[in-house]
Amino acid sequence: MQFQDFPTHALMNITARPAAVFTHGEGSWLWDHTGKRYLDFVQGWAVNALGHSPPCIIEALADQAPRLITPSPAFYNETSLALAEQLTRNSCLDQVFFANSGAEANEGAIKLARKWGRVRKGGAYEIITFINSFHGRTLATMSASGKPGWDTMFAPQVPGFPKAVLNDADSVAALITDKTVAIMLEPVQGEGGVNAATPEFMRTLRELADHHGLLLICDEVQTGMGRLGTLFGYQQFGVEPDIMTLGKGIGGGVPLAALLAKEDACVFEHGDQGGTYNGNPLMAAVGLAVLGEMLKPDFLPSVQAAGEYLSQKLTALSAAHGLGAERGLGLLRALELGAERGAAIVTHARDALAGAPGWENAGLLLNSPRPSLLRFMPALTVTHGEIDRMIDGLDQTLRAT
Repeated sequence: MQFQDFPTHALMNITARPAAVFTHGEGSWLWDHTGKRYLDFVQGWAVNALGHSPPCIIEALADQAPRLITPSPAFYNETSLALAEQLTRNSCLDQVFFANSGAEANEGAIKLARKWGRVRKGGAYEIITFINSFHGRTLATMSASGKPGWDTMFAPQVPGFPKAVLNDADSVAALITDKTVAIMLEPVQGEGGVNAATPEFMRTLRELADHHGLLLICDEVQTGMGRLGTLFGYQQFGVEPDIMTLGKGIGGGVPLAALLAKEDACVFEHGDQGGTYNGNPLMAAVGLAVLGEMLKPDFLPSVQAAGEYLSQKLTALSAAHGLGAERGLGLLRALELGAERGAAIVTHARDALAGAPGWENAGLLLNSPRPSLLRFMPALTVTHGEIDRMIDGLDQTLRAT
């Protein structure tokens, strides 16, 4: 089929999509309707933790679907119970509420914190969040986010989210009042440009929360599930959150997310929280398969090694082209470009690289969340050879743009 033969008019026009229709993928590669293949260093914005269509997910879906897809969240099912037990066993949290997206998990965390404030803290409801943070696209999670321009996009915002500055403890302390119930942050701001909290800052947040009787909420939608080289991002910083949210990588490409909390924070009463598909065994089976892969002895060390290798290669590339700093943790990394070249680089790598040596009928998928920055979110199973190939493609793109 030609591109014009696809019924693209039937989709709402909510983003500028390129003229490619993807048909299948495997590991770090995607193929479109013309047969062109793409090395994917975006992976659905860190969603495909194990790459495209990994065998363990295919097998989990094929095994679970004939047995039970969903009995309703009003009943227990063995698969979601097993996944909840595995998540709590391998984290510092005690109980789990399953959801379908990171935004939904974060919305649940906001609700849980506000309910905790009503029950335990005299009706306190404000949650301190951070400039340049990203927590989702519901009205409440957009209001919690510190992304520029989001305060007016669907105004009026949901109130109760004063904004502090990442790694500035004084800016956090200045916002704490008797209305404050929690502090919420991404351990590494992904959409904001891969801005990592320092271990000292995270420890100070924990101390502030303990001193003032607040909850510490870690939004690990992007940083959780192995992305930073540990199973959960908070493990990089030597602190424990009271509430944590997971999304993206936990489903490895299917709609699955989770809200986890310590027992003292679990104050929902019957009827406070729910969701038609939440905890359905089909998605929970995938979550178990993904988690099972990540708990294998060699998996997380391989992520750490790949992250270090990618960092070294990006640093060398930056030096060769006179670019800016490379930063990040694990396989969530960024490269400063020194100029607003991001969109041009993304477009060339995807569409025009196919004529470069070694890239016949192939392209490279990159992400530029800010005009002067590239973000790299490959599959956690990415090989050193695939990293080398990406560096080669980016090198040729930088020379051409």
